[in-house]
Amino acid sequence: MAATSPPAPVVVRIQRDDFDVAAETAALVAGRTSIGAIVTFTGLCRDEDGALSALELEHYPGMAEAEIRRICEDAVTRFSLQGIAAIHRFGRMAPGENIVLVIAAAPHRQAAFDGASFVMDYLKTSAPFWKKEHLADGTDGGWVEAKDADDRARAKWKP
Repeated sequence: MAATSPPAPVVVRIQRDDFDVAAETAALVAGRTSIGAIVTFTGLCRDEDGALSALELEHYPGMAEAEIRRICEDAVTRFSLQGIAAIHRFGRMAPGENIVLVIAAAPHRQAAFDGASFVMDYLKTSAPFWKKEHLADGTDGGWVEAKDADDRARAKWKP
């Protein structure tokens, strides 16, 4: 009887605290010898050429986790991933701080790259998060509008 691989782990967390990319990667791939490629994407808070002092992220608890899990499970099936993790922070973040981490593990590099890109493209457009800018001059920059470029990036994955 042939050995079967355990199901691909799907890790989804939304948290206030920072994350450790190396520790999260090690936990996702531990003991999974069929993995030949790992792609990580870490999104950081930008300073927008010195104009931004912080970015504040809010989410719809429960719904955000469910939507990200759905996206990740779709990626596992679509790209035959051996594991996927999506960790997104909420709260106030200063420029240079981590916001989001996506780790895709697959037998081959292209599937890992595609899986990570797919998750980010859908996460940016489908997960219920809201971003508010806090400007360096002390004023409120308001809520960030959705970008057409994000919609175009997601559209490339449509069959």
